[in-house]
Parts: sequence; structure tokens; C-alpha cells
Amino acid sequence: MPHLTSRPDLSAQAAAAHRMSNDENRSGGPTGPNTSVITKVKPKTKRPNLYRVLILNDDYTPMEFVVHVLEKFFQKDVEAATKIMLHVHHHGIGECGVFTYEIAETKVTQVMDFARKHQHPLQCVMEKK
Repeated sequence: MPHLTSRPDLSAQAAAAHRMSNDENRSGGPTGPNTSVITKVKPKTKRPNLYRVLILNDDYTPMEFVVHVLEKFFQKDVEAATKIMLHVHHHGIGECGVFTYEIAETKVTQVMDFARKHQHPLQCVMEKK
């Protein structure tokens, strides 16, 4: 009886033959049908959370400055900016726009920095919609 370990390529061939026979068994054998299922997976994308950017009323910031802020940072025309400013004046708070988190955060920072630079106590905040 020959010794199998003296020829390492024989054991590799035996292992390959064993794997092939297992593969054939999985697909229905050498004469069985070969079928495969292809599934298309749709990526599940979620819409980002939205945040309202709000301006708060105070007794010191001039109305014209608030209108200017709305035009400069929120791209409002004079009419829309004036309408929002009057809403803030009468109700204490007004919405400037709705944005994703990063954009809302940036707008709040820009408005607050601009107001401080011009020595106004204007407050701008964001809240989840």
C-alpha cells in the first residue's frame, strides 16, 4: 500500500474532488438543474431631519436690522423679510426657514455673529421640526 503523504499533490486533488462533489450536491447533482436567485436590494435612504430657524423678539434690535438679516442670510425679498420681522415683533418669535441640521446650525451662527458684530442682542435659535 503506497503512503499518501509522500505525494502531497494527491491529497490536494482528493480535497478538490471532495469540494466539487459537494458543490454538485448543492446544485442538484451533475444532471440536475442549476438555478440561482438574483435579488435586487434597494438602498433604504432616510430623509434627513429638518430644523426650523427662528428669530426671537427683543426690545433693542432695530426692525431694519432684522429685515437686513432676513435678506442677507435667508434670501428673503424686502416684502417677505418685512412680513417675518412684523410677525416676530407682534408674536415674539418668527420662522426664517426650514433646513437640514448643518445648514440650520450655520445660519444660526451667522446671524448671531452678525448681530454681535453690530452690537445688537438679536437671538436666533433652531428647533427640530
